[in-house]
Amino acid sequence: MGSISLRNITIIAQTPLFQNLTLTIGERDRLGLVAGNGAGKSTLLKCLAGLAEPTTGEIVRSRGLKLALVEQDMPGNLLDLSLHEAICRALPPPEQDVQEWRVDVILDEFEAPSDLRDRPVRALSGGWQRLALIARAWVTEPDLLLLDEPTNHLDLEKLLLLERWLKDVADRVPVVVASHDRDFLDACTSRTLFLRPEESVSFPHPYRRARELLEAHDAAALAQREKTLREVKRLRESANELRNIGINSGSDAAHVKSAQIRRRAEQLEQGVRAAHKERPGEIRLANRGTHAKVLLSVENVVVQAPDGRNLFPIPKLEVAQGDRIVVLGRNGTGKSQLIRLLHRAMLQPDGFPGIRISPSLAPGYIDQDMRQLPEKANAHDFVLSQFRLGDQRSRAVLAEAGFSIERQKLPIGRLSPGQKARLGLLALRLSNPNFYLMDEPTNHVDIPGREQLETEILDSEATCIVVSHDRSFVKTVGTRFLLIDRGRIREIDGPEDFFRTLAG
Repeated sequence: MGSISLRNITIIAQTPLFQNLTLTIGERDRLGLVAGNGAGKSTLLKCLAGLAEPTTGEIVRSRGLKLALVEQDMPGNLLDLSLHEAICRALPPPEQDVQEWRVDVILDEFEAPSDLRDRPVRALSGGWQRLALIARAWVTEPDLLLLDEPTNHLDLEKLLLLERWLKDVADRVPVVVASHDRDFLDACTSRTLFLRPEESVSFPHPYRRARELLEAHDAAALAQREKTLREVKRLRESANELRNIGINSGSDAAHVKSAQIRRRAEQLEQGVRAAHKERPGEIRLANRGTHAKVLLSVENVVVQAPDGRNLFPIPKLEVAQGDRIVVLGRNGTGKSQLIRLLHRAMLQPDGFPGIRISPSLAPGYIDQDMRQLPEKANAHDFVLSQFRLGDQRSRAVLAEAGFSIERQKLPIGRLSPGQKARLGLLALRLSNPNFYLMDEPTNHVDIPGREQLETEILDSEATCIVVSHDRSFVKTVGTRFLLIDRGRIREIDGPEDFFRTLAG
């Protein structure tokens, strides 16, 4: 195993994403990349893989080092291949026949069912497509594995399987992983690099411990900044006093000393680092309130799959004001179908027998794929037409959510997944609901955004029903927990036992 070294790497995309980054990745390193959406994580991974070049600086790889990058999207030319064939095609053509057995070994490690292996990639779930991309990288036997948002589209069961695989099977190679999943980073990394435009900071610890050290680092940097600025102010005041003395007394020495002190103040000021600020883009929620105690009541209702199959019955469920209900269950048990059923019932209160909606309920809904957003419209026109805020106010709220004027004009279909998520959450707030239905609201949202969303849900005392695979989010916001298992739904005390069951 060799190593890869970064020397004073800078990436500029209109403005610096990060600069002067120096880093070495060596044997058994597990490095987590942490930054906001669009802050350079994917670009850095492509530079490490040799698929992009930094603006300045040098990347030095050991001779013969074999790298494998797992990007976020499945290449279109693989979609009509079977899962097995798509992985096999990652091997050099001369090796595909003799090394085909390794494909089955990897699929066994990922616990892929037999019938799934011959299915076309385009017919697979997003989670299985993600695991297929990882398997394609692994079958090439890389010396260094680069993972770009590997937990996207994974349900909790597959996410925990990936954690086990990285710790038990892939432990012999170094890994660099960009992720917004805090628990995943804690489980799978031993070092953390916080990418920043001014000064990137790294610590030899997993995410949460590194985050504590980063906060202490920032506090010390801020204190030093304030101390230096106070000194600059004092020096300038001294320089002005000496200048006045020189003018009044005609002393050349006072003038010279004044100029020296002023130059010293300028040097100190130039050396002061700007205090780090997270990229713009606030996530906020609203709660119009209601006097109703019970907002939703469900009795003897059956949740069905899109093809009409019965998934599970709901004997009785009441949602009171202030309840924050998290729906848990394995993939395919019907969590999203429950959210969609309740949403349809809220839009047509009299059209669903067994579901009673309070007349004062105002729903807010967010779909995990942001299908509620019109793909062809741009963000500005969508907000303007949907919420009638006026031109200037529409531009202002989009800017507060992190959308530049240029980005506001792009078709929504061309926005990144993270930008779509922020637009969806902005629309959720602007609808001014008092009841939130949220299906995977943290998909593609960066860590600062997830923490803002958690804070907003708590501070606004929102009533909500949520489906999420983000364990930190679930534990932070939930007050009640519903588990769908084996065709039944029941209330449980907390999510920990369910998490442990999936972890095996």
